[in-house]
Amino acid sequence: MLLAFGDHRLDIERRELRRGAQRIELEPKVFDLLVFLVRNRGRVVSKDDLLEAVWDGRIVSESALTTRINAARRALGDDGASQRLIRTFNRKGLRFIGEVTETSDEAPRPHEAPDPRLPADKPSLAVLPFQNMSGDPEQEYFADGMVEEITTAISRFRWLSVIARNSSFTYKGKAVDVRQVARELGVRYVLEGSVRKAGNRVRITGQLIDTATGTHLWADRFDGSLDDIFELQDQVASRVVGVIEPRLRVTETDRASRKPTENLDAYDLYLRALAQTYKRTQESMDESIRLSRRALELDPAFSPAMGTIAGSRSMQRHLHWIPEAGAEVEKGSIWRGRRSSSPGIIRRC
Repeated sequence: MLLAFGDHRLDIERRELRRGAQRIELEPKVFDLLVFLVRNRGRVVSKDDLLEAVWDGRIVSESALTTRINAARRALGDDGASQRLIRTFNRKGLRFIGEVTETSDEAPRPHEAPDPRLPADKPSLAVLPFQNMSGDPEQEYFADGMVEEITTAISRFRWLSVIARNSSFTYKGKAVDVRQVARELGVRYVLEGSVRKAGNRVRITGQLIDTATGTHLWADRFDGSLDDIFELQDQVASRVVGVIEPRLRVTETDRASRKPTENLDAYDLYLRALAQTYKRTQESMDESIRLSRRALELDPAFSPAMGTIAGSRSMQRHLHWIPEAGAEVEKGSIWRGRRSSSPGIIRRC
């Protein structure tokens, strides 16, 4: 049984809570409490109801119960003040007020279903999350950022349909069968790979698979320094495109903005900020803006960092983490305007 609400999904069988592609770690009792609230969303549940269902009627202190409730709220990006999803009714109990969709495990998951906008006559591709081969979990953001950049580069070829990041990153950290990916995302091709970053050196490996036959159409590796990172990304994109459609082989990707920045420290900060935006928590949005501002201090014309600030501010406003109007919103609009007016900028959807 899957319980989906907003960009969250509760997988009862796997005992997982996910926000988009990100798995959110929960204590067992917090998970059980959240499941009980969501399943009983049509009524207010009392403290006694929770103790009976989650703790099997055992005596639990008021502070322990409050701690678990607060943990469930934090996992959903909620809090006791806004109460967007878990609402407290004084002297009565709690009620989950989000709109929930229930599906079985066999049914396609909402964000894994084939994109109905993909034209049937176009070849389609999913770029799966690359493995971080650096041996350092702290470099995970760098591997994810490479996938984001390669996906964007491949998306510039209009005759090829590319699955959005949020859908393909559902498979992050999982061993998947490409035929399963083909069924769930509706794609003909899958690009897998890995990234290894050591000091100033980077190695990107990639392999392109035809999901209809399971055949490896192409595999290669690209070595270079961080100074060459944008060229390496374009090489991967060009090779993939050239294999999928020989008639449309491209001798160069003609990158729309050339290098988005000459400052590699600014680019690293941008990748860190980008990783924070996908966590979709109040703290991560603040951190994303902070990192993007540091990137702009190093390169004031670095438009992707401007776009990250604008997107984070937009999300904060949508989730009522900042006022509907004010300095934060106005500053976010300014960054959005600057980014849109910058020549040769690749627009991210």
